[in-house]
Amino acid sequence: MGTKLSTIKQKWLLPAGVLLFAAAAWGQAMTRGIMSPPSNVRPPGLENVGIEQHLNEQIPADLSFRDETGKPVRLGDYFGKKPIILNLVYYQCPMLCGEVLSGLESALRVLKFDVGKEFDVLTVSFDPRETPEMAFAKKTEYLKRYGRPGAAAGWHFLTGSQESIDSLTKSAGFEYQYDARTAQFAHATAILLLTPQGRIAQYYYGVEYAPKDLRLGLVQASENKIGSVVDQVLLYCYHYDPATGKYGAIISRVLQLSAGATILVLGVMITALFRRGSTQNHQGARRVTY
Repeated sequence: MGTKLSTIKQKWLLPAGVLLFAAAAWGQAMTRGIMSPPSNVRPPGLENVGIEQHLNEQIPADLSFRDETGKPVRLGDYFGKKPIILNLVYYQCPMLCGEVLSGLESALRVLKFDVGKEFDVLTVSFDPRETPEMAFAKKTEYLKRYGRPGAAAGWHFLTGSQESIDSLTKSAGFEYQYDARTAQFAHATAILLLTPQGRIAQYYYGVEYAPKDLRLGLVQASENKIGSVVDQVLLYCYHYDPATGKYGAIISRVLQLSAGATILVLGVMITALFRRGSTQNHQGARRVTY
């Protein structure tokens, strides 16, 4: 039972009071990486909680929110330039959302890509009661942790109406519900990677995100407009698995690349040996002639 609860916490990380309702069937489903099991196997209080992947779906550009300064914005204002990391939280969350933001910031700090330069981040509250002042406080906190110049122009913290929140969470496949008993939201945890046009490219689950996966995902979502030659080679050898939210090696491509590299090295060595032999023969011929 302890192992199952540990797995549930790792995959879902719901508030402790809600976790006590977790049923065995739901826990087994989580171990197989199913982020949105059928409602009939979800425990009481979690019937509407999960993540349903909507890969390649367009996030509505016309949804209205307010940024951390209180300025009215549309999601489309952030589209069209760079890949985007989207995460859905609420700023007064006592546990989970802080873990999500901390895990994201830790991964971003390792990346050589810079927020605001190669990509942007949209952090959106799904609690309509929250205010731009709360968003501003969170932005200040996490920009201070991140500590890179120019990030303020690329990491945006938004609040909005219930109507806009509903449209955004529905398009993202993010399912959550309010628990009146604890006065908290029950929700799963994930970040979404969007193309510059605002289409959903990838999901990353949990509260810790592998920098390698994020880097490859950003390169791929940008349609190779950022990154290096090494990234292109890695993308040839690694494939994103939607079921796990991670990149895994494609053995056949790794073998092909290894074979090609071996042939190239052998070719260079043989050419060098022939040239060396030719030079020695030429020098010997000159000595004999002289």
